Amino acid sequence: MSDFRQQALDYHSKPTPGKIKVELSKPANSVKDLALAYSPGVAEPVREIAEDPDLAYQYTAKGNMVAVISNGTAILGLGNLGPLASKPVMEGKALLFKHFAGIDSIDIEVKHRTTEEFINTVANIADTFGGINLEDIKAPECFEIEEALIQRCKVPVFHDDQHGTAIVTAAGMLNALEIQGKNLRDSIIVCLGAGAAAVACMELLIKCGAQREKIYMLDRKGVIHTRRDDLTPHKMLFANNTDKRTLDDVMNGADIFVGVSGPDLLPPETLQLMAPNPIVFACSNPDPEIKPELAHEVRDDLIMATGRSDYPNQVNNVLCFPFIFRGALDVRASAINDEMKVAAVEAIRKVSKMPVPEEVLAASHTDSLSFGKDYIIPKPMDPRLCATIAKAVAQAAIDSGVAKLETLPDGYME
Repeated sequence: MSDFRQQALDYHSKPTPGKIKVELSKPANSVKDLALAYSPGVAEPVREIAEDPDLAYQYTAKGNMVAVISNGTAILGLGNLGPLASKPVMEGKALLFKHFAGIDSIDIEVKHRTTEEFINTVANIADTFGGINLEDIKAPECFEIEEALIQRCKVPVFHDDQHGTAIVTAAGMLNALEIQGKNLRDSIIVCLGAGAAAVACMELLIKCGAQREKIYMLDRKGVIHTRRDDLTPHKMLFANNTDKRTLDDVMNGADIFVGVSGPDLLPPETLQLMAPNPIVFACSNPDPEIKPELAHEVRDDLIMATGRSDYPNQVNNVLCFPFIFRGALDVRASAINDEMKVAAVEAIRKVSKMPVPEEVLAASHTDSLSFGKDYIIPKPMDPRLCATIAKAVAQAAIDSGVAKLETLPDGYME
């Protein structure tokens, strides 16, 4: 057993199993405390909420509580290992919510026979929470599940594997294009992979200005094109009217490569086919589509990002999902819409261009970081992310009409 594997197992098991726990926010030390906390005092907020359900935000923890929910069908890069096996990941997500954004979170793992059963289970418990974070659900079911729950739930529903990845990718991509002297509208994009993250990344890039006809998406059978008869509805959105069929075909002259597929699937000779000053986001974890050392050896003019923390420009969902929920919860948003996602993209871009604090440099084990080829995305431990993203998202929720509050609270995130 490797040292790291043992360290990981010890971390999760000692001194107490798991990574999260429940703590009380009110005293329960006296007879009066107990009378207020439970019977008879608890009857008063019960009556108030029965009269006005919105008062649950005032009298319960609902407004700062997110459920992290999975069926375990797409756990990290490990595949369909079932709901219970997903629990360490869901607890980890809850840990990140609390550590980075002060949001209380509980993990829920759902066993079900049909997609409809899963949807019904989540919809039936959704009002307990201020928001629902879906996690590690395989495609194409994840699309149906999220769409159905958005329609049925009165609180924001967010599949982070889709949209968190897309938001961080879009922020880094727009910054990389700026540095490379290119613009998104004119760029030819190759996306290797056609799952949930791939579709969400491309859709958000389109909302940011990319042209759908300049996007070439590939699955295991090659280029997704209009003459294929085996495409799911979400792949059909990216069926290109082209005679190109292989990765080499579409990479010839391409400006951008986005990999959300598997390890070592981008050969160095294929990378050489790209246009000058290319951008490569090789986000397969833990092993990228091409190793950065090899990519830089082949092309000295590229900007590269991966999903790994031991290389520059890590595409990490923790850069956005805690803070998006922070903003959504604070204005009681009923959804996380496109306007809020684009606001998060721009907020991340803004942080990446700010001078980096000493504490972030120390945590990153480096002497300096500044906006450029090796720093297009902020570090996850940057303390300015929460305030900058949450405020932008909250304001976008208000402006787009999905927030119950009409203005931000005085001094919000200042």
